[in-house]
Parts: sequence; structure tokens; C-alpha cells
Amino acid sequence: MNREWLEKDFYKELGVSSSATPDEVKKAYRKMARDLHPDKNPGDTKAEERFKAVSEAHAVLSDPEKRKEYDEARRLFASGGFGRGGFSPGGGYTGQGGFSEFNLGDIFGGGAATADGGLGDLLGGLFNRGGGAGTRASSRPRRGSDVETETTLGFREAAQGVTVPLRMTSPSPCTTCHGSGAKPGTSPRVCPHCNGTGVISRNQGAFGFSEPCEDCRGTGSIIDDPCSDCRGTGIQNRTRTITVRIPPGVRDGQRIRLASQGEAGLRGAPAGDLFVTVHVSQDKVFGRNGEDLTLVLPVSYAELVLGTTVSVPTLDGRVGVKVPPGTADGRTLRVRGRGVPKRGGGAGDLLVTVKVAVPQKLDDNASEALRHYAEAEKEGGFDPRAGWAGA
Repeated sequence: MNREWLEKDFYKELGVSSSATPDEVKKAYRKMARDLHPDKNPGDTKAEERFKAVSEAHAVLSDPEKRKEYDEARRLFASGGFGRGGFSPGGGYTGQGGFSEFNLGDIFGGGAATADGGLGDLLGGLFNRGGGAGTRASSRPRRGSDVETETTLGFREAAQGVTVPLRMTSPSPCTTCHGSGAKPGTSPRVCPHCNGTGVISRNQGAFGFSEPCEDCRGTGSIIDDPCSDCRGTGIQNRTRTITVRIPPGVRDGQRIRLASQGEAGLRGAPAGDLFVTVHVSQDKVFGRNGEDLTLVLPVSYAELVLGTTVSVPTLDGRVGVKVPPGTADGRTLRVRGRGVPKRGGGAGDLLVTVKVAVPQKLDDNASEALRHYAEAEKEGGFDPRAGWAGA
């Protein structure tokens, strides 16, 4: 954790309470990120700064481990856990006559790495101080945070698959030093003082003490000539365009993971992942039921009675659908293999539901013909309400 975290209220940045659920945090971030995105506010430096602040808040609060660390550190400071007469950030007891070199990492971290990290890891990471497990953990490369974004596709694009460019502003490896933090043409060197461990250990009586190496500040390496663009961090905020291949058949709300396309790790550490949530807009013709496409086909009464063949659209052209004579209104006809492509190959079906379109007005000839038909129908013994329970 960075010192600056304690000076910022990430919950306030996102407008959520400290007890907000992960879904509430995600929802608040998405709304604010859409409103503040640099593409939507070109030239607005204030909006750009707010976008960076909101992105930083989300990066911490969306990561369970970082959020736990952040909450614990704020709780300790709010309760005065590091106040007068307590333990100092460096690990020493600050009351009168107390020790000045006592290390919290040695107490709670046990002097060695533990499965859960312990309070020693928390405090060691918090101040980049204190020896033992906390310092060793902080000197190891830390993977970058995962990043989330959204895109909206047309119905047919989502069904058939499409390649879309995503423009993002996020922490990325410095393009000048390629993430090393060192000036181009140079490389970080192993710290000779701590031999790359980032920790200096010493004994005092029956106790052993560890403290971060002052030469490399606990990182284990020294950059003699820092990169001027990223100031030795190996990371810089930049706008980039990523080409994302959306597979056929993606559903509304589905998340697509792009490995190593998220936030850059510190000084060459692995990057996080990018998660793209896909929203699919509705189509005027097609609906979807699993892997099957659905559509409603308007037909006339005569076409249902006499039968016909009607041309209907599909995702990749048109196909003739045969309506058998005597087809009932509302019947669904199946055209196999003309639906949504399946991941393992093949495709679903096209389901065509016929629906009678009733004319609102007929000319005299059509009206007269229809009356003759009705009389002939009655003489033939047809009763549309025969067997109806309400008769």
C-alpha cells in the first residue's frame, strides 16, 4: 500500500459507503467512468483528473486484498493506533523510555512469510518500512490491477462475432523504458548493500531486527538513471487502442477476459487482466432464445389456408420458408441451422412464428368476395367455435 492511500477517501470518490458491496462499487465506477471519460470530455483537464481519481479508487476497492488492506490501515489511523505512546510506523514504541527500533513486522509477521501475510505484512507494505515478511513482500514485483470496460454491439454483430477497437486511458507500461523504470540504454542493477533482498538484518542481544535497505528503499535494485517519462516507476497513464475479437454468439451482459491487458505492474511486474462487459442492443427483426434466432412473420389469412412460400431474412442472407396449407395462426416453423453460431461448431435454428395480418379496410370487390367465401364456408359446415368451451 502507498502512503497516499491514507490521505484519500476512495469511498467518497465513488460516492458509496464503506460497507458497499462489490457490485455497488462496480456500478458506481461504471457510471462515473462513462461520464468522466476523456473521450467524452476532450480538453477538460478537471474531468480528466476526476477520471484518474475514480479509476484509482476503483482499482483499490474492486480488489478484495487491496480493499482489506486499505480499510484496516484507515481503521488503525482513525483509532489512533499509531498515535502518541503507540507504535511508530517504523516499528518503534514511541512512549517515554521506549524502544526506537522495535519492529512490528517481527512481532506479527514472525520474521518469515506467512500464508495470510499477517499484520506485519500490512504495516510493512503500508509504509514500505519494517523488516521481515512485510519488506520482502513489498520488494517482490506486484501484478497490476484488473481493469474493466464496456462496449455495446448491434444484435447481428454479437450473433456473428466482430472485431472492435476499444480506446482506453489507464496505467500502462512506460513506452520509453518498456516498464523497467531505467533510462533507455541502461538497466537497474542489484543493490550491493542488501544483495537484492531489499532488507538489512542485524542482531542486538537476543533479538534480531530487520529494516528496509536505505540504498534501494526496499526494492532490491537501484536505478542510477531513472526514465524521465515515468520517473523510475515504469508506469505512465496513456490512452491506447486495443483491438478486441468478440466471439460469435456473445450474450448481453457477458464478460470477456483479455489476459495481461489491464493495469501495468510496477517496474516490469506482470500486468493485470482486462474484462470487457458486452451490451447487446435489440434488433427490429430478430429475437434470441438460447442459440436459436426467432422472428415473427406477418401472413394473410389466405396464405395460411392455401399455403405459400415466403422469403425471410437470416444472419447471412435470405431463405424460403414453406407455410403448409391449413397452418394455424401463431404456429412456429423451424429452419434448421440458420440460427446463432455455436462455440463448438454448427448453429442453432431459425424459429419463424406466423401471425395473421388483418386488413383494416377492403375495397368493394374484396369485400364482396369475402362475403361469398363466408357463406360458402358456412354451407360447408365449418364452425370456428366448434368445441370451444365458451360456446
